[in-house]
Amino acid sequence: MSWQHNDFSDGFVIPPMPTAPPPAPADGWRAAGVALLNLCGLGVGYALVRRWWLMAACWVATAVLLLVALPADPDGVPGGALVAYVVLLALAAVHGAVVGLRTRLSWPPAAWIAVVLGIVLLAVPAGGVALYGGARDEAIEQMLLDRLERADKLVRAAGKQQFPTAEPDYRQALTVYSGLRDDHPGSRAADRVPGRLKTFYTTVGSAYEEQNYCGAVAPLKYLRTIPRTMDEKELGSLATWPDDRLATSLYECGSRSLSGGSADWATHYGELLTTFPKSGQSAKVETAVGTAVDKAVKDVGGDDPCAAVERLDSLNSQIVGLPAERAGQTEALGRTADRAERNAESGTYACGVDQYKEKSFAEAVTTMNDFVKNAGQHKNAARAKKIAIAAEVAQTVPAAGKRLPTTASGGSISVTVKNDSPDDITVLYTGPVTGSFTLKACGKCTSYSLASTVTLGFEPCSDSGRNYPQRTIRLPVGTTYFVHKSKSGIGNSPASDTAKLSSGYIYTECAYTTKYGY
Repeated sequence: MSWQHNDFSDGFVIPPMPTAPPPAPADGWRAAGVALLNLCGLGVGYALVRRWWLMAACWVATAVLLLVALPADPDGVPGGALVAYVVLLALAAVHGAVVGLRTRLSWPPAAWIAVVLGIVLLAVPAGGVALYGGARDEAIEQMLLDRLERADKLVRAAGKQQFPTAEPDYRQALTVYSGLRDDHPGSRAADRVPGRLKTFYTTVGSAYEEQNYCGAVAPLKYLRTIPRTMDEKELGSLATWPDDRLATSLYECGSRSLSGGSADWATHYGELLTTFPKSGQSAKVETAVGTAVDKAVKDVGGDDPCAAVERLDSLNSQIVGLPAERAGQTEALGRTADRAERNAESGTYACGVDQYKEKSFAEAVTTMNDFVKNAGQHKNAARAKKIAIAAEVAQTVPAAGKRLPTTASGGSISVTVKNDSPDDITVLYTGPVTGSFTLKACGKCTSYSLASTVTLGFEPCSDSGRNYPQRTIRLPVGTTYFVHKSKSGIGNSPASDTAKLSSGYIYTECAYTTKYGY
């Protein structure tokens, strides 16, 4: 036997050592374990196969997500960030599975243990999601509570203002309350809304508690509209809370207006009779109106009868306009209106007398003429006519209005009044007796020039050849005031004369016209 000697000198070369361990046999359990461990978001799978930079990348991605997500916001994590993170986790799982398929694990010794550990560590992202969901829910609760508090502040601030100014804030706050109950029914804020609504109602209706009944009408009417926009089940007893208060406010405000002489009472009473026709407050309307009529009737005999008559006229027209049908008060209020009308008509005489005494002669003429026209057989009709004549005379001759005329007539002195003008003349006179009559125009007479009337020796009605229209009346001794007025309306300034009548004489009055009047 022989031995062959081989040495390096014969050119034999030793191959280089491998740079890395040879790949391990493919192992599906190992691949699954690495993938599952990477899904936890901490890159644990990369740590087991010694891919440290990739593990660090997983930590960075998770840290960025936490910075974006925390603190929890009611709107949650931005959708783009969440999608990007999920994609990164999926890529890390897939890549980890590829790497782990033929790479031995540094730990644990068995691949199935890595799978179990990966499944257990999935609780980390699952728990994070659950914790974040709870934090987000709390953030939403706080947001809703803040919204509730802002609405409460609106109500408190509005309660210090007049209702017309505060109404927009009330409406805004109510929209918040309604939205919390409708859109977030299980929230703590929504659970507190019923208590807030009670505060809302008492704040809006606070004028009623302060007995500011007129000021309470508008806010209480607003509160009655809330059931149209909010479920009555949510409101409960609040749905009818304003009704009795509004009825009381309408009655009290109307009563104050009625006693104060304002015309607003009819609006309030009318709304009361229409809205709450069977209420106790509506039942008191007829009595209140009757009392006002009684007071006005009494005032006719007071210091200002004209104001009382005007009040009765106003009451009559307003009572007639009340919507009393549904309240069953049509007949009762009708009788009250008739009583106001009758006393207004009869009180017109007292008004005219007061105007005459106050030297308001033009007003007295109008008032007494109206009274005479409507008085019928009234006992004062005859004297009212005399007062109207005297007041008309007094407008031209103020001295004629020193005393009220009586219904006396006739006298012992004869006075003839002639018409020396081309116009029909109305002759008015007052003094111890008062009256009026009309003289026809003098057919052949003409108006005098103004210059001729001031010429010495001017004597109208002196043409013996003319048949002047005339009338003779008998008057008592004393001063009688005459006014002559053209019925044609051409001259606007009536002529006047003051005659001091004495016994034993016969008097003549002459009426004539000039180019500028009598």
